[in-house]
Amino acid sequence: MGLAAEYALFLAKAFTLLLAFAACLGVIAAFARKSRLPDRGRLEVRDFNAGVEDLGDTLDLALASPKARRSIRRAQRRSQKQAKQSDDSRRRIFVLDFHGDLRASAVDQLREEITAALLRARSGDEIVVRLESGGGMVHAYGLAASQLDRIVKAGIPLTVCVDKVAASGGYMMACVAGNILAAPFAVLGSIGVMAQIPNVHRLLKRHDIDVELLTAGEYKRTLTVLGENAPAGREKFQRDLDATHELFKDHVAAHRPQLDIETIATGEVWFGTQALALGLVDKLATSDEYLGAQLATADIYELSYVTDKTLLERLGITVEMRLAQRLRSWWDGAREPQLPV
Repeated sequence: MGLAAEYALFLAKAFTLLLAFAACLGVIAAFARKSRLPDRGRLEVRDFNAGVEDLGDTLDLALASPKARRSIRRAQRRSQKQAKQSDDSRRRIFVLDFHGDLRASAVDQLREEITAALLRARSGDEIVVRLESGGGMVHAYGLAASQLDRIVKAGIPLTVCVDKVAASGGYMMACVAGNILAAPFAVLGSIGVMAQIPNVHRLLKRHDIDVELLTAGEYKRTLTVLGENAPAGREKFQRDLDATHELFKDHVAAHRPQLDIETIATGEVWFGTQALALGLVDKLATSDEYLGAQLATADIYELSYVTDKTLLERLGITVEMRLAQRLRSWWDGAREPQLPV
């Protein structure tokens, strides 16, 4: 009995210390937010051509004999000077990256990067978006697709490269481009809409727990988590899903009229080779292959809009990423087709 009491006291002390530590972190973060001036972020630009040249130069030096390295370094310096004096009339390619989550939260960065590129884009320039997303919220990805549509409306050629996945909301974005490239085993499609809502009404009823839901408007709430769902609510919810699906189909058909929309808008996904045969993409190629082929004729710049995160935001992002990795690992193991070994 004495041991149990001591253990309980130890747990109470540990819990109290944790609460105090969390409170201190909260106070520090609050002061940091108040003292921090508003920051719109900054645009970072990386010279893609120079990065590739650096790789080649490093390899040349490593492969050369000690006697030849001095002359190689001189030749590299001359080449760098000539590159700085290169003709400004060469066409330019601006490369943007979009890694989508369920909320398409990267759309804020994408908006700024597109604005910057359009401010300086000239006739003959091109914008390339390396896109990776399995989709998410309809309204969020609708906004992301609208951002890409700004490029098309400005008359600047837009190419979307899909190295891994552009499904559902990801394909909603990709189809805006006039040129879609995909790796052979990239996943594309999923032109459909889904919603999944758990309902614990029977569990609550079993324990004599009532839930009161008051609404004004016939369809203010269709399906609920806690209350009893009625057939009329289910039917309305399904009609809403069907209407959203029709909007999705119209969006894809408007940007890629050559598609047989009824064939590809079943919610299925296809690998890159299959997507090419169906017309979902225009060519099989990775982003590295495509950009590498442009090095001789274009100056390529990678744009990245960066904002500084607060301590709490960084902690939240870390936790979210860890959870997403665990869920993705579980999902891949449970649902993805396994190749024989």
